[in-house]
Amino acid sequence: MTLTLRLSKSILMLAVAFYYSLVVFNNLTDYDSNYQFVHHVLAMDSTFPGNHGLWRALPQHTLQIVFYDGIITWETITAILSWWAAIRLLLNLETAAFVQAKSIAVAALTLGCLLWFTAFISVGGEWFLMWQSKIWNGQDAAFRMFCILGIILLYITAPEPDLS
Repeated sequence: MTLTLRLSKSILMLAVAFYYSLVVFNNLTDYDSNYQFVHHVLAMDSTFPGNHGLWRALPQHTLQIVFYDGIITWETITAILSWWAAIRLLLNLETAAFVQAKSIAVAALTLGCLLWFTAFISVGGEWFLMWQSKIWNGQDAAFRMFCILGIILLYITAPEPDLS
């Protein structure tokens, strides 16, 4: 049973690594599609008309590009850490080093959770009032990803019975 649990945790980390790799690939190969999302959220051009939070808007394209490139960098680091964690977990399925390898997975999953919660739900959703937009509201997707990664984080950190 222990080996099955460890294999399960390793495969889930592979899935996270694969997901983030696809996200980074899509953001780099179709930069403008997701940049448009960031642009409209930061410009606050689809929030409620006349709301009193419009002073927060960042209409400057240079700042929007820096923000978007920061997100892509964050996703890239998360992808790299996820691959590193998954490989280390798989290589140590039957050793005590498996427990130490979990620390890399915890770092990767925490970074992923922080991205969705901090950048999208908190900054995008609340500071830039993304929730007011019918078109450029990514809060549901951000919540979904935060929950998926959070559940995997809880599962990864759960202890397995001894191999002996």
